[in-house]
Amino acid sequence: MTTHTFVRHGVCMLAVMLLGASSTYAQGSRPLTPISLSGPRIGATFLSPGVAQKLKDNQIDTGWAFSQFGWQLEKRIKTGPSGLSAVNEWVFLAGGLEQGIVIPSVSWLVGLRTGSGVEFGLGPNLTPAGVALAMAGGVTVSRGALNVPFNVAVVPSRAGVRVSVLTGFNMRR
Repeated sequence: MTTHTFVRHGVCMLAVMLLGASSTYAQGSRPLTPISLSGPRIGATFLSPGVAQKLKDNQIDTGWAFSQFGWQLEKRIKTGPSGLSAVNEWVFLAGGLEQGIVIPSVSWLVGLRTGSGVEFGLGPNLTPAGVALAMAGGVTVSRGALNVPFNVAVVPSRAGVRVSVLTGFNMRR
């Protein structure tokens, strides 16, 4: 499946979900309630050779892998009794600290999370390597008010591919 086809299917999924959410709300069921699920993130990013070279061209000399530390601002909107939720999140990361450098990254992701915690999102990503489309998926494990996400993000670009693995925690508020 090409990246274009993958993105098109993701956008169609979001449209169906959003239409379903608005019709559920319009039918007089309980109102949609946003829930804040923001919290710290930690992980690692792995670079293809082309992305590592693009960073070097921008005066950022890093290896093929580096740490990530940051914060995710997340709002979840539960759409119905099945547990399906719309998710809107901003992820701010600082990479490469163990190498004595700071590689900033910001992503805005929009997606879905099932009642069992399986999630998928996509949206723009901005780093010194350029602007690209980030696609992320994973699972969030919940124990009471504590949520622990495990996510993998893939960011294809003209220079190559970046793959990030992140975890963290948040508390339902």
